[in-house]
Amino acid sequence: MNGEPAFGLSFDPRALTDLLQAPSDIRDLALDRLQDVVNTELFGGRLAGDLEGYRKVYVDSRNAWRIVYAQRPAPVGSAHRTEIHVVAVRQRAGFDVYDTARARLGITARRTSARTHAARTRSPQLADTHRPVPKPGPPYAMPGLPQPANSPALSKGAHR
Repeated sequence: MNGEPAFGLSFDPRALTDLLQAPSDIRDLALDRLQDVVNTELFGGRLAGDLEGYRKVYVDSRNAWRIVYAQRPAPVGSAHRTEIHVVAVRQRAGFDVYDTARARLGITARRTSARTHAARTRSPQLADTHRPVPKPGPPYAMPGLPQPANSPALSKGAHR
């Protein structure tokens, strides 16, 4: 490599604030990771669901801090054709980094996976909830089967 970064770098202004408010050791590590990303030495893991198209980079060795970014076309007149756009630099705890990224991107509700959606969907066989469901009778009330001696059917005079 010739020492030139392969990508430009841009920040959502709130992500820059995230970076500035992070502890100094995390800030230094995050800047090192971003340098590796723009130099194509590190590619973050792909995110799925409603953050599909974005990537994450682990900042620290405990994986407590993450960077969420996207690779996108650089603005016209930029020295690079593509840039790394940082959306959030935050802790993972409680999915804070992902919830923050969603909010900054204007994604208001979490999209569910196909499997989750299917599990939450009501069966079409149950669509008519006003129709009473027949309840099976006791197993001993089957016609042609012998009745037990203490059968409620006997007390009502069912057997003569």
